[in-house]
Amino acid sequence: MFFEQTPWHVPWMARTLDQVVEVAGRFPERTLFTRFIPPARADAMPGKWQDYYEKWEMMTASRLPHELMLLIDPLQRFVPPARIFDKLTYSPWTDGRLHRNLAQEGIDTLVISGGETDVCVLAAALGAIELGYGIIVLRDAVCSGDDDAHDAALTLLERRFSVQSEIMTVEEFLSAR
Repeated sequence: MFFEQTPWHVPWMARTLDQVVEVAGRFPERTLFTRFIPPARADAMPGKWQDYYEKWEMMTASRLPHELMLLIDPLQRFVPPARIFDKLTYSPWTDGRLHRNLAQEGIDTLVISGGETDVCVLAAALGAIELGYGIIVLRDAVCSGDDDAHDAALTLLERRFSVQSEIMTVEEFLSAR
């Protein structure tokens, strides 16, 4: 729904896809794709989410073609062993399932890529930091529909959360492994 021509299309997602594929391809057994799944209807969500989906009614699960909610083709080939974690909000941490699973596996550092830098990526990063994870955000494997907000989110993580987070390129990350 973000890659294709929808009201939520992120034009430069295509520019970062190769980097995401590169990282997932190197570590498919350690890859977890978080997938934003909209509710069927606005009234299925709490509070201000209802207002949000009233505004974006065309993006609810009952209105979107099912294939737009699937993982895009270049990434789907990694599942399995890669896993998919569906979420209803920007943050994957809201209901506790992801944290429980990662804690059981002894995971202490997360490498984050995807979109949008200033929305879902930022929510994932801040939630991970709150839960005590270290994070690495791959600068050239995240994207946004808003260049200024993208830059601001990376700057925020770099300057204010420098003890818990690192910002690096895919090449820097892969050469360090």
